[in-house]
Amino acid sequence: MSTKTPADVVSPATAEEERIRKAKDAWKEKVAAAFSRRPAWKKDYTTISSAEVDPLATSADLAGHDYERDLGWPGEFPYTRGVQSTMYRGKPWTIRQFAGFGTARQTNERFKYLLAHGQTGLSTAFHLPTLYGYDSDHKMSAGEVGKCGVAIDSLRDFEILFDGIDLGVVTTSMTINSTAPIALAMYLAVAEKNGTPWTKVGGTLQNDILKEYIAQKEFIFPPRPSMRLVTDQFSFCAKQVPRWNTISISGYHIREAGSTALQELAFTLRDGMEYVKYGVDAGLDVDEFAPRLSFFFNAHNDFFEEIAKFRAARRVWAKVMRTRYGAKNPESWKCRFHTQTAGVSLTAQQPYNNVARIAVQALAAVLGGTQSLHTNALDETLALPTEFAAKIAVRTQQILLHETGVANTIDPLGGSYFVEEATNRMEEGAFDYFRRIDDFGGMVEAIEAGFPQRELMDAAYRFQRALDSKDKLMVGVNAFTESVPEDEVPLLRISEEMAAEQLAILGEVRRTRDGKAVARTLGDLRTACKDGTNVMPPLVEAVKAYATVGEISDVMRDVFGTWEEPAIF
Repeated sequence: MSTKTPADVVSPATAEEERIRKAKDAWKEKVAAAFSRRPAWKKDYTTISSAEVDPLATSADLAGHDYERDLGWPGEFPYTRGVQSTMYRGKPWTIRQFAGFGTARQTNERFKYLLAHGQTGLSTAFHLPTLYGYDSDHKMSAGEVGKCGVAIDSLRDFEILFDGIDLGVVTTSMTINSTAPIALAMYLAVAEKNGTPWTKVGGTLQNDILKEYIAQKEFIFPPRPSMRLVTDQFSFCAKQVPRWNTISISGYHIREAGSTALQELAFTLRDGMEYVKYGVDAGLDVDEFAPRLSFFFNAHNDFFEEIAKFRAARRVWAKVMRTRYGAKNPESWKCRFHTQTAGVSLTAQQPYNNVARIAVQALAAVLGGTQSLHTNALDETLALPTEFAAKIAVRTQQILLHETGVANTIDPLGGSYFVEEATNRMEEGAFDYFRRIDDFGGMVEAIEAGFPQRELMDAAYRFQRALDSKDKLMVGVNAFTESVPEDEVPLLRISEEMAAEQLAILGEVRRTRDGKAVARTLGDLRTACKDGTNVMPPLVEAVKAYATVGEISDVMRDVFGTWEEPAIF
């Protein structure tokens, strides 16, 4: 099916645009003559993604530009200027800092610390064993317990994690994918135990398994049964948990793996389109689940490239949802997204420089119209953030919100020749990638063929070559380096005693739970996995019986199998 829409048709250039284009060509000749007498001061004027940059954008570069068609009004199709009519004048973006380490008790303390210092939503990081479906006492978990996120083995851990936090008021984002349905079931079970109706529970589950195959590699099951788990959650939450965002389609990890800004945009939106297709193929009405889809983007160092990416994301998503998938509800057309500053941009060398990088990236996210924002801590290239570093990250957002005036007007860069041209280029590049992926048959087929993985690998290699040749400069890394010892940054250390504490909690759960209830509910879950019925109801019952993450994952591994990606060269 073609991805072209009537809105893609560009009107012929006007006489005035032609006049300006000729004048610009004459100006460029003068500039070229000046450069021949005095060489440019740096090697490379491309973006951080190696995209060409127009040295001077004019109205002629927007030939056929139509305000109503290409920009429109905030809160109205095609949403280039924002998904809400009032944007930050009506409601500030959500300050949602990512947090999680050690035991559930330690992370609960960090949650409360962040909330006390002005954070307005929670975002949960899980340790690797949970992400891969292993309990903390499994041999594969040795040395990893609580190290890169909070250790979660059973509902007991979730009860501790959210102790004293009203899940009917505070929204929570959970960065988890293969085992996402288990985390959702535990969250709902905690809400129920605390007397919060599921209809009042709000938050977001990352649940984006496609980007795991592309970039982060925390997959367990093959792509097709994994997609079935995602659509089961679409169906379940549409009826039972209407305020819950069932998926946060993530470009963040695609960018962290080395993609360009365009690849991040295109692969993320095309992943989203694949989820929509699978939902529709599963018999769901697109307008029943699409309004609860959300996105998660990276904010990198190239200021204007990032802003153009965010603005193009809204316009592209609105077009494909309305024309390709026939969504009728305007809520289905809106690309709502969370943004996190670029972890891959942080440097271990001269780490205090990271504060400046993070502030610039956060400003790009805000000017690009994000709905919520995580600002990284200056020490995250070295370890999980200390409380001091986490507080600076929160304060960075508060300074942007309250001191800079950026929340006073909507889309302040809208109409800029340069920004609008860059936005158009992003849109055109995204549709080109869509056509290439469609030629494979879809994103699942493209992943199975290794196409997006190879694109990322090539992009990462090109960027590293640019650093090695100093075509691109990174302060403190390949430029402005220092030979004297740098100031040491205090680091958060995760003690081995913490792992022992976690194993003790898990052991107590195993000793005190009703073993027969565990066996019965796991049996019901196995049946649902085999016969194709929705896995969420038996999964909720299994976690209520204190079946563990590892036990539940083993049932699914046994039924669905595991997956090994193709070698990419």
